[in-house]
Amino acid sequence: MREEQGAIYTGRCSGCGIQLQSEHKDKPGYIPAQAMEKEIVICQRCFRIKNYNESSSITVEQDEFLRLLSQVGNKEALVIHIVDIFDFQGSIISGLQRFIGNNPVLLAVNKIDLLPKVTNWNKVRNWVQKEAKEAGLKVEDIILCSAKQSSGFDRLLDAITASRGKRDVYVVGATNVGKSTLINRLIRDYSDLDQELTVSRYPGTTLDMVHIPLDDGHSIIDTPGIMYPSRYSEIVSPEDLGALLPDKPLKPAVYQLNEGQTLFFGSFGRFDFIQGERQSFTCFVSGRAPIHRTKLEKADELFAEHGGELLSPPHRDSLDKLPDWTRHEFRIPKGRRMDVFISGLGWIKINSEAGSVVAAHAPKGIKVLVRPSLI
Repeated sequence: MREEQGAIYTGRCSGCGIQLQSEHKDKPGYIPAQAMEKEIVICQRCFRIKNYNESSSITVEQDEFLRLLSQVGNKEALVIHIVDIFDFQGSIISGLQRFIGNNPVLLAVNKIDLLPKVTNWNKVRNWVQKEAKEAGLKVEDIILCSAKQSSGFDRLLDAITASRGKRDVYVVGATNVGKSTLINRLIRDYSDLDQELTVSRYPGTTLDMVHIPLDDGHSIIDTPGIMYPSRYSEIVSPEDLGALLPDKPLKPAVYQLNEGQTLFFGSFGRFDFIQGERQSFTCFVSGRAPIHRTKLEKADELFAEHGGELLSPPHRDSLDKLPDWTRHEFRIPKGRRMDVFISGLGWIKINSEAGSVVAAHAPKGIKVLVRPSLI
């Protein structure tokens, strides 16, 4: 049934079976209104797979994603979990193992091009292994890669070949981690899709998982990206997202601070050095989030008067739409090198092993934590 005013179509995609709609491009089942009248109707994502051998990112809410994921535990599957090294704790899927059972997992760690070129990659890989174990993940292998630079993908493909056997390949990940880039590479390397592909060649499910056929009769299953509201990237406006997410290698910014000093990252967040001997802190944030240093005693007043103006981005109109900030205080023990991590914004490395008390401020609901230093 069609509705003229809203261009809402109640039918389903002939490719993947998802409910079709023409109102939200970033939601499952999107199709342009003018395509509704065709005899065979498929969603935009299936159309891109069929005609261009490409898949675009689609997102769903967390509960819906976990319901989809629970189907995997009853199947013979190889799971590729893509995470973002810039937002590792924000993009890893908590409790993944509970849903996929004993199926093997390859952890593809994307966006390594954002880390400084002098990075010790063996240490990064060991760090990822420890953090993944801490999150309850059992992984067959860890592959550091960059979708932007197309590096590490050959090794990932080799790992898939070695681990897949006769299994279907499920690709899972949060939004903005580069999942569609990987899917498109897998389509090119593993699938026999071509321009003459008919809709019936890639049978769908009743939900938003697209099955892409492989030569051996198995499939790559493209799952929707999961949306975590605890990630900063999920709550900012589109115009602020470009300032929040780095698009080039991070330039670590080192600040020597006395206790009682504060750093603002535009109006995205704030870091307070509350107690400790004079020491250095290294900030790993987007270069488009300017850092402003002030005294802790003046910080509240400064933000109240200049948040969204002197302290920007985000600018005042966007800032007013974000939740109020929550303060998170941490005591860093002596002899430990730790990061204060703000999901989607970046992290502050505490360089001294003398111990300190610090605090971070971010919108309510954003994941803020301390972790062993990544770099």
